Amino acid sequence: MRISLFITCYNDLLFPATGIAVVNLLERLGHTIIFRPRQTCCGQMHYNTGYQRETIPLVRKFVEVFYDDDLIVSPSASCVAMIRDHFEKAAVIAEDASLLTKVKEVVPRVFELTELLVKKLGIEDVGAYYPHRVTYHPSCHSLRMLRVGDAPLRLLRRVEGLELIELPNSSECCGFGGTFAVKNAETSSAMLADKVRCVLDTGAEICTAGDNSCLMHIYGALHRARQPMKTIHIAQILAATREAAIA
Repeated sequence: MRISLFITCYNDLLFPATGIAVVNLLERLGHTIIFRPRQTCCGQMHYNTGYQRETIPLVRKFVEVFYDDDLIVSPSASCVAMIRDHFEKAAVIAEDASLLTKVKEVVPRVFELTELLVKKLGIEDVGAYYPHRVTYHPSCHSLRMLRVGDAPLRLLRRVEGLELIELPNSSECCGFGGTFAVKNAETSSAMLADKVRCVLDTGAEICTAGDNSCLMHIYGALHRARQPMKTIHIAQILAATREAAIA
């Protein structure tokens, strides 16, 4: 199957290993990955900060770039949630019937990585090997907007060597929320402190999630507290193999 990768600007600029992991994983599963070099930001930051009209050119760009693709995957639940929940609203604001029609055609083809694997492709065992104690943080967008459910956990449970440790109060937000963490720093920090306390209580070596934004926020607190726990995107865990570990 041919699958187009929407890497998102956040991952492209700060966490390129995530995109590489997605490609390695899906190619190992027998799929052909397409990368559109003209892709840009989905506009989530603009839209959520109140600049809805400024988002419209980015919506147009996304539709233009990915319109001919049958299946599009992204390792970012928040960006997929932006596309799925707000692209149509942006097209309505633009008062552009043609754009609205194209958005409605493209949006159903866009999937977050774990929902693509479990819900679209029907795969739970991806042949991964990761001998570590891991806890999973469900990001707000994956939990409340995309409703990926237990798809990430089902994938992690099938990873050879991985010990999955339940995260207490897992549904609570980490406090990042993009510009929320900047505009409401004190509230964000308090939420982060609660999340990190729960993460550390698991005794895990690794905290994983489907959004690098959450993981960056959590890692910042862990690093400042000089905690040895690491954060890693779920794509990198699923892409890991016994052969790579031996090498």
